[in-house]
Amino acid sequence: QLQLVESGGGLVQAGSSLRLSCAASGRTVSSNAMGWFRQAPGKERDFVAAISGSYGNTFYKESVKGRFIISRDNAKNTVYLQMNSLKPEDTAVYYCAGSGTRYLYYTPTSEREYGYWGQGTQVTVSS
Repeated sequence: QLQLVESGGGLVQAGSSLRLSCAASGRTVSSNAMGWFRQAPGKERDFVAAISGSYGNTFYKESVKGRFIISRDNAKNTVYLQMNSLKPEDTAVYYCAGSGTRYLYYTPTSEREYGYWGQGTQVTVSS
């Protein structure tokens, strides 16, 4: 089992930065593909970014490329999402997810490819 706990959300102004953390336990983040998803009010949950196991390949939703960075610290067993130049449209509940499968290179983008989820953390960006 992989347990995930997100933190770092909050209320910020447009143009600001936030770093979300996802602390994992039960299994190592390096043995899983890890992803970040978000759900805005009235919308479906949507892929944001992913990092593969072992080799640490990354993949991003087009609208966050160049602004968001996904990374992990194996020693802390934690995955991060650094969010820069935030926009009001980034407002959402952000969820961390773990695949449960050791994908060496692959970066899953579908919810169905993730078996473990955190409880979510709210990010609100004011204009």
